[in-house]
Amino acid sequence: MNIFGEALGDRGRWYIAIPPILLIAFLAGLFFLASAGQIRLEKANQRVRVSQVRQQALADFLALIRDAEASQRGYLLTGDPTYLAPYRASAPKLDSALNHLRESYDGNAAALTRIRDLRTLTGKKIGEQEATLALYEAQGATRAIQLVRTDFGEQVMDDIRQISSTLRSDETKELTDATSGWRTDLRATRWLTAGGAALNILLVVIAFRLVYKDLHRRSQQTTELRGEKEDLERLVNERTQELATLSTHLQSVSEREKYALARELHDELGGLLVASRMDLSWVEQHTPAMEGDVKQRIKRIHDYLSAGVDLKRRVVEELRPTLLDSMGLFAAMRWQFKESCGRAGLKCTETYPHDEPGFTPEASIAVFRILQESLTNILKHAQARSVDVWVAIDGSEFTLRISDDGRGISPDRLRAIGSHGLASMRHRVLALGGRFELNCPVGRGTVLTVAIPAERVLAAGTSAA
Repeated sequence: MNIFGEALGDRGRWYIAIPPILLIAFLAGLFFLASAGQIRLEKANQRVRVSQVRQQALADFLALIRDAEASQRGYLLTGDPTYLAPYRASAPKLDSALNHLRESYDGNAAALTRIRDLRTLTGKKIGEQEATLALYEAQGATRAIQLVRTDFGEQVMDDIRQISSTLRSDETKELTDATSGWRTDLRATRWLTAGGAALNILLVVIAFRLVYKDLHRRSQQTTELRGEKEDLERLVNERTQELATLSTHLQSVSEREKYALARELHDELGGLLVASRMDLSWVEQHTPAMEGDVKQRIKRIHDYLSAGVDLKRRVVEELRPTLLDSMGLFAAMRWQFKESCGRAGLKCTETYPHDEPGFTPEASIAVFRILQESLTNILKHAQARSVDVWVAIDGSEFTLRISDDGRGISPDRLRAIGSHGLASMRHRVLALGGRFELNCPVGRGTVLTVAIPAERVLAAGTSAA
């Protein structure tokens, strides 16, 4: 089912495909941009850390050389040997400081050239200081101070300061560039996040609109289906009622036709057969001198007529039991029950109320046909050894229960299309407003129970016993 195509028209597929594609593309782009920004940020942080290390190394170097120079000059001016302690401590560390500075600039050719110049100038400065101290020890403070006041030592320090200042300026610019790049990346990430949030909101709105349209469409379909279902159920009920009415009518017509046919056979055919036997008997009595073959043929005709009468009686009883109209329902049921059990050799048990009330003709023939059809099914299919019939009438209900000890009926056959006998019995009961139940306890045969409201089976003016 093309849900979104129905909801949104020909562009429904694009409408449903574009938002996920855009979302996936945006998330992928955001992931890569975030990864790239993270890499750039790490690079900027690395540049900042390296620049800080370099600046610290340069500051350590300058502090050592300044301490050495100040310590030497204090000693020359005061002659106090304690002023030489910083110089003696700083001078040996200058080489290590320069090595550390060179390592921090590894890979930077221009800076390494300047560091080599610093190493040369530092050597000159330390040499000049050692020479000054030696001159101080040999010729006194005046000569040493004169040497200090020459331009040589001052020029070396100026060169050292210049190189250091150049290196510091380069590192300051490097730190500024790294910080600026980090801020630019951070600003770009913020804009991308804001754009992603806006796009997500847009996609959520689109998705909500699509879901709303789909829910609205489904709601309309549900309403239409509910209406169609109600119409179909109403039509099925009408057709079922029509079929039930038609079936009841056909059963009534069939019973009336059987009754008419039985009366016709009983009155017309019965009369003809009896008259034929009487005439044949008169002929036999008024014709004494008959040959043996003639007598034999007359006897054979008597037998045929007797068989015809018996056949007529059986057919009439099958069509419409005469006991049902002359003696009542219970008498007809007893006769049918004993007739069926006698033919099959079954053990029969039957229980009826002591007094029989008056039944309506429709109820009488319906109950009798149910018993007749049940016994027929038992004899054909149940393989039973015994059958029990129980009839009871209380103030509100007529109950008929027929049970046997046969093999029972499988559940899939209870409402099988081909089970016309069961369907006929069920319809007869439902037509009288009753309840039809067929149970098959495991290993206990079959139990048929029919319960009909008493007012639907008793004749007017008759009360239940």
